[in-house]
Amino acid sequence: MLSDEQCELLKAGYGRHDLYRKTVVMERYRFGLGEYKYFDYPLPELINCVRSAIYPHLAVIANTWFKALNIETQFPPKHAELLEQCHINGQDKATVLVLKYGAGGFNTLHQDLYGAIYFPIQVVLMLNEPGTDFTGGEFVLTQQVPAAQSKAIVLQPRKGDAVIFTTNFKPEKGTKGYCRVNMKHGVSEVKTGERHTLGIIFHDALN
Repeated sequence: MLSDEQCELLKAGYGRHDLYRKTVVMERYRFGLGEYKYFDYPLPELINCVRSAIYPHLAVIANTWFKALNIETQFPPKHAELLEQCHINGQDKATVLVLKYGAGGFNTLHQDLYGAIYFPIQVVLMLNEPGTDFTGGEFVLTQQVPAAQSKAIVLQPRKGDAVIFTTNFKPEKGTKGYCRVNMKHGVSEVKTGERHTLGIIFHDALN
């Protein structure tokens, strides 16, 4: 989804304090080992374009999911309309972030919700080349099926690739119709090098 030049541009901006509203050191909160920064509004044009362009396609999927699970919530077709709902609820802080891990870095399993208004699908874009820029650091998803053990899904996207996954749950068809399957995501330990990713979350945060 991103060119090599676009990945390098996003990484180069990591040291620019004017682009970000908040920095989180993961070990301070027992989130893992590494660091991430939340962008401030207005977002860089590249990020804003990606976020706005992908959302309408994902909204169709999200609405199908919620209908299958008999959840009344339906998401608007345009991203600006979702953000308007967030702002009415007091969620007006940008949630797009860049994450940086060095050797030994990892991210514990978690979900990115940030408030009562949330969108159930999000995107991670890899900004480094695995095997060249870093080793280890696989993207990990766990799937909790009702009345069963958790299932692990391990992915290693290439530089510029996008991973589209659920924010907190998705429907799965069983013998008695669709059931709600809870998901969490994280990053396994980086063995060598540096790993950067861009996380695109479509709803805004309370703080």
